[in-house]
Amino acid sequence: MSEGQASARTRAPVGRPLLSLTLAALMDEVHAHSGAVYLLSPDQAVLEMAVMAGLPRAFAAPWERIGVSAPIPVSTAVRERRLVWVSGEEEMALRYPRIAMVLPYPFALAALPVATAAKTYGAVFVTWPGSHPPELSDWEREHLTAACDRLAVRLERAAEHSLPLAPEPDLLAAPVVGGVAGSLGSVEAARMVARLPYGLCSLDLHGRVAFANAAASELLGVASDGLLGRHLWAAVPWLNDPVYEDRYRAALFSQHVTSFVALRPPDAWLSFRLYPSTTGLSMRISRARAVTEMNRAAPPPGAARERLVTITQVLGLAGALTEAVGVQDVVQLVADEIVPAVGGQGLVVLGSRAGRLRVLGHRGYADPLVVERFDGLPLSEPTPGGQVLRTGVPAFFESREELERLYPALQTHPSEFSAWAYLPLIASGRPVGTCVLSYGAPHRFATEERAVLTSLAGLIAQALERAMLYDVKHRLAHGLQEALLPHTLPALDGIEAAARYLPATRGMEIGGDFYDLVPTQGVAAAVIGDVQGHNVTAAGLMGQVRTAVRAYTAVGQTPDEVMRSTNRLLLDLGAELFASCLYLRLDPSRGRAVMSRAGHPPPLLRRPDGRVRVLDLAGGPLLGIDGAAAYPSTEVELPPGSLLVLYTDGLVESPGVDFEDALAELCRRLGELGDLPLDDLADALVRHGPHAADRLDDTAVLLLRSTSR
Repeated sequence: MSEGQASARTRAPVGRPLLSLTLAALMDEVHAHSGAVYLLSPDQAVLEMAVMAGLPRAFAAPWERIGVSAPIPVSTAVRERRLVWVSGEEEMALRYPRIAMVLPYPFALAALPVATAAKTYGAVFVTWPGSHPPELSDWEREHLTAACDRLAVRLERAAEHSLPLAPEPDLLAAPVVGGVAGSLGSVEAARMVARLPYGLCSLDLHGRVAFANAAASELLGVASDGLLGRHLWAAVPWLNDPVYEDRYRAALFSQHVTSFVALRPPDAWLSFRLYPSTTGLSMRISRARAVTEMNRAAPPPGAARERLVTITQVLGLAGALTEAVGVQDVVQLVADEIVPAVGGQGLVVLGSRAGRLRVLGHRGYADPLVVERFDGLPLSEPTPGGQVLRTGVPAFFESREELERLYPALQTHPSEFSAWAYLPLIASGRPVGTCVLSYGAPHRFATEERAVLTSLAGLIAQALERAMLYDVKHRLAHGLQEALLPHTLPALDGIEAAARYLPATRGMEIGGDFYDLVPTQGVAAAVIGDVQGHNVTAAGLMGQVRTAVRAYTAVGQTPDEVMRSTNRLLLDLGAELFASCLYLRLDPSRGRAVMSRAGHPPPLLRRPDGRVRVLDLAGGPLLGIDGAAAYPSTEVELPPGSLLVLYTDGLVESPGVDFEDALAELCRRLGELGDLPLDDLADALVRHGPHAADRLDDTAVLLLRSTSR
C-alpha cells in the first residue's frame, strides 16, 4: 500500500453509523421515546443536530442549529457541562418558556454534554412521555452519563485519526406499506377491521396514512388510493388546519391519547381519537354528536397550508424575542437564535437617527471596522442598508459579485462574507431599522425562504421597537436619578466618606433611595433615606426631600427639628408616599454624633478595636404619616477610627431571609472588612449583598469614618 493510499484510508469516514447506533442503544436502555445528538460546530459556538430518533425532525425544527448561549436544555448542558433534567410541562414553561410555547405537551426531557475532560463535542437529549416519574432515577442518570461519556471517547478517537463522521439518517419507523395485509398482519384481521362501523386509520411518525378501512374512506370522503402514502391533512382538504396538526404532534410527543372534533363540509361533524405509540399512531373516526355550539368553518378549497416547520420556527423565535429588553438584547437574541436557524454566520442591525445610518449592533465579523464605517453615513448615501431602510423593500444578494455590481463603493473594504439578506424592520407602519444576515458562501434565496426571512423581520422589528423605547426610558430614568443624587461627596476635616447607590434591576431601575453629606460651620450633617416606590414619582419626591433637608440644615435646625420639618413637608405636598430617613450631625473635634431616625434601619458602628454594634436608636414613624409625630435625638460617641455605616433596606432585605439574620451577617462582614479603604469597603458591601445581581429594591450605602478629634 502506498503512502497516499494509507493517508486516504486514514481520512475515510467512520464506517458504522456511530451517532445513530449510540442514540438508539441509549434510548432503549432508559426507555425513552425520542432523542437527538448535536455536534458542536468546529468554527462557531453553535450546536447542529446530527441525528434524531423517535420523532420527525420537523418537531425540533426551531432547534436544528442553536447557539451555545441559547436558553435551551442542550445548550445549558454544554455551557455548564452537566446533566439538565426537566420533569414536565410546568417546569419546562418555567425554565425554558420558548420550548414550552412551541411544544406545550406533557413530556420529560434530559440533556447531557458529550465531552471528555479536555474537549466538548456536542450534546444529547432524550424525552419520555408525561407519565415519567418527576425525578430521574439513579440508574437512568448513570446509563445516560455513561453512554455520553463513551460517545465522547469515540469522537475523540475519530478526531485523533482524522476520521470524519459521514451523514447519518434519522431513526424513524419502517416505511409505509402499501397493502392492507402487510399493514395489519393476516387477511382475516384485515377483514375484521373492514367490517367495523367506524373509521380506522394508521399513520406513521410523519403523519402519512399507512392504512385506512372502508369506513374511514367513506367518512373522510376520499378514496383509499387517495389516502395511502399521503399526509392526512394534505389528502383531506378540510383537515388542512394547524390546530388538527397540533393534536397529532401532541399525541406523539406526550404518548397520551388525544382527540379533536372537525367539521366535514357542509355540516357533518366528525370525532377523531388518536392512539399513539413509538412507531406512529392509530386513529379512530366516528360521527360526532352534541357539537352544534362549535362553529369552525372549513378552509376554502385549495387554500395553502403553512408547513409545520414554519409554524414551530415562528413560534419559537417569537417566544425568544419577547425576552429581549434593550436593543443589545435584541441583537444578541437574533445572533443566537435566528442567524444559526437560517444558516447565516454574520449579523448587522442598523437604525437611523437625524437622517443618518446608525449601527445598533453586529456579530460574526472578524474586522469590526467593515461594519462600523457605515455608522453616521447619511441615509442618502448609496448603501444597501440605507436603501432598504428608506424604501422598506428587502434586498437579497446571492454573491459578492451581485452586491458589488450594484454598489461599487463596497469593493473598497470587502467583508469576509459572500451572500447577504437585507431585511427591512417595519413596526407600526414605519421602518425602524434594517437586519442584515450574512452568509459565508454564495447562497441562493428561494422564494419560500425569502418569504420566511421577511416574516421573521417583522418579529424582529416589533422587538426592536420595544427595545428602543425601553432604552430611551432607561436613559431618561438614569439621567434623572444621577441629577438628584450628589455627584461627589465634599471633603471634610476629620471625616472620611464614601457612598454607593445601586438601582433595582427590575422595572425602570430608578427609585427613591437617597443620601447626602452637607458641610456646616464646624460640623457636618449626613442623611440617608428611602422614599416608597420605584418610579419617576418616587425619584422626584426623593429630590424634594433631599433639597428640604439641605435647607433645614442650612438654617441651623437640630436633627429632631429637621425630621419634624421634613415630615410636615411631605404631608403638605400630598404625595401619598412615605419615606424612611436617618439624619445625623457629626462633630469630629468632640468625637460626637447626634442622630434622629424615622422608621429607617438602624446604623452600624464599628469601633476602633473592630467590634461592631447595631445602634438601636429611639425614633419616630415614617415621614409623611403623622403630622404630630416626634423624632427624638440620640448622642453617640465617635472616637477616632470609628466607622459609621448608614444604609437602606435593599442592602439587607431579601425574600425568605429574616431581617435580624441579614443584619447579623452584615455586622460580620463589616467586622472582617472594616479596615479596608472606604471605597473598597463600599464596593465589597454592595457586591456581596443579598441577590446582588437581581435586586428587587434600590440600595444606598454611606460610610463615615472619624479620623481625628
